[in-house]
Amino acid sequence: MPTQKIAMLTAGGLAPCLSAAVGGLIARYTDLAPEAEIIGYRSGYKGLLLGDHLPVTPQVRAKADVLLRHGGSPLGNSRIKLTNVKDCVKRGLVKEGQDPLKVAAEQLARDQVTILHTIGGDDTNTTAADLAAYLEANGYHLTVVGLPKTIDNDVVPIRQTLGAWTAAEQGAIFAENIVNEQSANPRMLIVHEIMGRKCGWLTAATARAYRERLDRTAFLPEFGLDRAHKEVDAVYLPEMPLDIEREAARLKERLDAKDCVTIFLSEGAGLDEIVAEIEGRGEVLGRDPFGHVKIDTVNVGKWFADRFAPMIGAEKTLVLKSGHFGRSAAPNPDDLRLIQGMVDLAVECGLKGVSGVIGHDEDQGGRLRAIEFPRIRGGKAFDPTAPWFAALLAQIGQDQIGRDPRP
Repeated sequence: MPTQKIAMLTAGGLAPCLSAAVGGLIARYTDLAPEAEIIGYRSGYKGLLLGDHLPVTPQVRAKADVLLRHGGSPLGNSRIKLTNVKDCVKRGLVKEGQDPLKVAAEQLARDQVTILHTIGGDDTNTTAADLAAYLEANGYHLTVVGLPKTIDNDVVPIRQTLGAWTAAEQGAIFAENIVNEQSANPRMLIVHEIMGRKCGWLTAATARAYRERLDRTAFLPEFGLDRAHKEVDAVYLPEMPLDIEREAARLKERLDAKDCVTIFLSEGAGLDEIVAEIEGRGEVLGRDPFGHVKIDTVNVGKWFADRFAPMIGAEKTLVLKSGHFGRSAAPNPDDLRLIQGMVDLAVECGLKGVSGVIGHDEDQGGRLRAIEFPRIRGGKAFDPTAPWFAALLAQIGQDQIGRDPRP
């Protein structure tokens, strides 16, 4: 086998898997191809465009396991869309008249990279496939093996993306603290806003993890410390229609009964309606290089809080977001096992020249394999009729369209 040169990059938002995946790749290549040179492009596709990379030295190889215990990415991330020429020019990453895809591909050829590992979401990995196709058309073979990173767990057809389990667990830990704010003021409304623009999996999984932690917690109802005060009262997802007036009536009953209400809210719940309302007032919302409305300019949690508070008679409202807390964490044991399994196959595929995105293929019985790039896409919706989630809603007295299931 000819000597390989391996490059890797992390891109998009953070997830609790990036550092560990980088460390895992370094360690596995050190085991199987110790003679191969390894580099890491800094700040995702920005570093690739600029030719900015870090070498994996013998010292780094020897200590690669350290990366398994950290969140974030040692290489840094960025949100760069190579087909958004105007944005790349504006950022100074390419010159006027240059094609960013061509610049990136030619940099890979100059660096003599034969295997590229991209750790990111659907945009990150499909862009890497475009790079490989461009190089192939110009007589340069590049094997591209992606690892699926997103805390939303919304990549088709992958069963479980890296970092999502940890993000849900960390969101539950975050909620364990903030829910105590219910004791700071009578008739308190707490809105826990959780990441998930189009997919509600993370919000649903966070609510499940939080309630499982409640199951393991001791209470003292004889002296005011009742589980009800820390219970989730509502979970709202992008995939679920919501009758606000009916839900407000149900939540008012909860507030009257226990003096507090806690909502777990996906940041994408009702997003289209909220954006239409804001833009209908003539306000201009910021958008990222991919054309998505910047969620932080919308403030979905505040929108819901402002509507529910007067309808249920809340005396005080508190909106808190766990997204950055959760996505920046180091991976938990479940994610570490998932990362290791995917990394091992990614390296095997890289050395065999097999391109694709590593994942458990839902269309092939959940088999772990290199999934063909044309089949990779984002936006996989969460199924709110999943038995575990339907059971959760029933336990908190909410049905799947936000109405009281009781007759």
